[in-house]
Amino acid sequence: MMERKPLPIGIEDFKRLIDDKYYFVDKTLMIKELIESQTIVGLFTKPRRFGKTLNMSMIQRFFEKTAESNAYLFDRLKISEYPECMQYQGQYPVISISLKSMKQGSYKDAFHMFKVLIAREYDRHKVILKSGKISDSERDLFHSILTQRAEDAFYLDSIKFLSDIMVKYYNKNVIILIDEYDVPLENAFHQGFYTDMVNLIRSVFESALKTNPSLDRAFLTGCLRVSKESIFTGLNNLQIFSIMSTKFDDSFGFTQEEINVMLECYDLTDKSSDIAHWYDGYKFNDVDIYNPWSVLNYLSEAVEKSSALCKPYWSNTSSNEIVKRLIEESNDRTKNAIEELINGTPVRAQIYEDITYGTIDVNSEYIWSFLLFTGYLKVTAYE
Repeated sequence: MMERKPLPIGIEDFKRLIDDKYYFVDKTLMIKELIESQTIVGLFTKPRRFGKTLNMSMIQRFFEKTAESNAYLFDRLKISEYPECMQYQGQYPVISISLKSMKQGSYKDAFHMFKVLIAREYDRHKVILKSGKISDSERDLFHSILTQRAEDAFYLDSIKFLSDIMVKYYNKNVIILIDEYDVPLENAFHQGFYTDMVNLIRSVFESALKTNPSLDRAFLTGCLRVSKESIFTGLNNLQIFSIMSTKFDDSFGFTQEEINVMLECYDLTDKSSDIAHWYDGYKFNDVDIYNPWSVLNYLSEAVEKSSALCKPYWSNTSSNEIVKRLIEESNDRTKNAIEELINGTPVRAQIYEDITYGTIDVNSEYIWSFLLFTGYLKVTAYE
């Protein structure tokens, strides 16, 4: 019998999950795939609540060089069976920033939050200030960004600057992790300052990911692939791993095999058909995927009360305003197709992988791509 551990609902820190002995669906072979792919800049686009933040935390804990080794976190996990991969553990300086809290009502407030997030990451690396490896001017700029007193223009280059001085300190190129990169873009689209936010994100990304000799590799997550022309201008080393990609198709969400093991662990195999009916509604490439947020919430209730009913947990995890607006403003043909979907009839549509929030209104057919990539629909067949 497997040990019945607490279910990790809302736990997004990999170290806490392992240290506190929560149940972990082992996704560490994703790290092996990352190493073997030689990806320089990788963007993972998956719907919300599919474990993007936890996977980014896992990647950070694996690669980051720390005062106390994190190697023990991966003991008995799948990646530990590959010594050629474990030699990368704890060998890199890492910059890790999540943009998921940039949801303010004005550009001024959103930019202030960006400064706060950057300052927190600088604080995480403030040991560099005590080093004799950086110049006085670099130390002064570091301190001014840390204390949020730098001029606004310096923040456009703040991630690259941090990577440059980290290379001086560690004598090794940096791994950059940016989680939920498109949250500020979606928020700005709703709030009316989309162009300003695009300009900010583009400037930050160009310096950190495009023209940065201090970069070893970078990984980003989000719901939508934002077109290269708008955000990743000229970033020729960018690889995008969407829900239609063959690589990493089982790295996010739960597979059928993982669900079977979990149900057996918690003695809930009799719930298998109900869980499949409610939560096996996704397909990444050709892999059937369960929504992890919904599964974990349901199992948590079912463990306490076997008669617990399945609920649509995922549907209340964020605002659906953009979906409502797209449907309300769609033409009659699209509305009829949506009615057919509700009645169980598939829709045949072209999928556009490079849609942006700023271009959603350009083509009425974009609604299907948006609904697919944000998790409201799935592909049943490719033509």
